[in-house]
Amino acid sequence: MTTLLPTTTAGSLPKPAWLATPETLWSPWKLDGDELVAGKQDALRLAVDDQRQAGIHIVGDGEQTRQHFVTTFIEHLGGVDFEKRKVVRIRNRYDASVPTVVGAVSRPNPVFVADAAFLRAQTDRPIKWTLPGPMTMIDTLYDDHYRSREKLGWEFACLLNEEARELEAAGVDIIQFDEPAFNVFFDEANDWGIATLERAAQGLKAETAVHICYGYGIKANTDWKKTLGAEWRQYEQTFPNLQKSTIDIISLECQNSRVPMDLIELVRGKKVMVGAIDVATDAIETPEQVAATLRNALRFVDADKLYPATNCGMAPLARAVARGKLNALTAGATIVREELTA
Repeated sequence: MTTLLPTTTAGSLPKPAWLATPETLWSPWKLDGDELVAGKQDALRLAVDDQRQAGIHIVGDGEQTRQHFVTTFIEHLGGVDFEKRKVVRIRNRYDASVPTVVGAVSRPNPVFVADAAFLRAQTDRPIKWTLPGPMTMIDTLYDDHYRSREKLGWEFACLLNEEARELEAAGVDIIQFDEPAFNVFFDEANDWGIATLERAAQGLKAETAVHICYGYGIKANTDWKKTLGAEWRQYEQTFPNLQKSTIDIISLECQNSRVPMDLIELVRGKKVMVGAIDVATDAIETPEQVAATLRNALRFVDADKLYPATNCGMAPLARAVARGKLNALTAGATIVREELTA
């Protein structure tokens, strides 16, 4: 039986304090060697249990085995030198020291496949796995080899497709590509970014999703949002072409944002992960607040295509706050589900 309004998360959940420093992005591991391997698996099990207890329908790993949603994948690729670093502007928002592409990029070995198989063994619910999208990977590097964002994007798309096919074989039901860069580089996204995303998803039988948000709740992102005016219409630039793409699910930010909800109409026919949980505040939504966001979204997306979710990852939040938000997401979705089936 298909669940109406199946709940899920955009990606990350907070890590336990014994694994990494709480409420911190790119936090170094507190363990190493075999203890780190075991610690990551223990954290993944806890993340699954938090989702189970909250009643989340489509379960993720909470990104417990990676330090960052982009760089952990890149660390496992050939052709990238993490010792040779440059400072670049990330999504035209903040400066960061990043590794350099020094040669042809390659994927010598699977990156997340063993972790995905471990997740699959923890639950009989549908599982979702997140990967960085090609354009967002490019924006987190300094390219001293291809010297063409488009060419490097196509190379990354091929490597991502290799990984995605093996994730599918490991039992992943939904493969999500994170592309916050689509909210900044509109011309490139439409010229070749969406095409590289489709290449990354090519041939998959698992459902595919693209997550496009306004970022984690860190100062650089919240400061940027203050400059965007009364209405955030960035999605308007890419949604028409995404609606025509082969990607199955569009994930967007809605809760406490200034995104006009009617922009969802631009992807009519697609499944939509509606962000009904604000990850940029410690305030825990009430079930009714979540329900109100979902009711508003239902004016523009059919009920059988709406997936209640979080705006973005919750890695920078306290674990108790994240658990409270998961509970609110489930409770709010339940209110609307009962209204629809009454």
